[in-house]
Amino acid sequence: MLAAFDLATGKLYCRIRPRERWREFLGLLKVLRTRRPGEKLYVVLDNFSPHSHAEVRAWAADDDIELVFLPAYGSWLNWIETEFAALPCFALHGTDHRSHAEQNAAVAAYVRRRNARAEPEMPFAPDSPIRSWADYPTKAA
Repeated sequence: MLAAFDLATGKLYCRIRPRERWREFLGLLKVLRTRRPGEKLYVVLDNFSPHSHAEVRAWAADDDIELVFLPAYGSWLNWIETEFAALPCFALHGTDHRSHAEQNAAVAAYVRRRNARAEPEMPFAPDSPIRSWADYPTKAA
């Protein structure tokens, strides 16, 4: 599963694919771009190698998407990790799916229910002075 969490709406967007290569990740970025045309997007990522593929970086730069890489072993800093922790609890625990298709349908149903009640997320310390002077580096090319 490839997923994105939109703080502005509180919605979770996911794509379930058999593999998680750079091509699938680029497909997710293209979907995100169509959902927010004309806006600069900041995508917070861990250091999974498909995220930093040269073609992904080039496309993102051309389409006004900034890829923000977390430090090694810092995936817990990414807000989406809380969603990944909740998903199995609400969609998979205590189930016995007969196929991947059935399991994927359960995940999709959970995401639809969750998004129906989604609310914008308030970033931590929105008035903090650190937001005006901190320069958060991105992963080196």
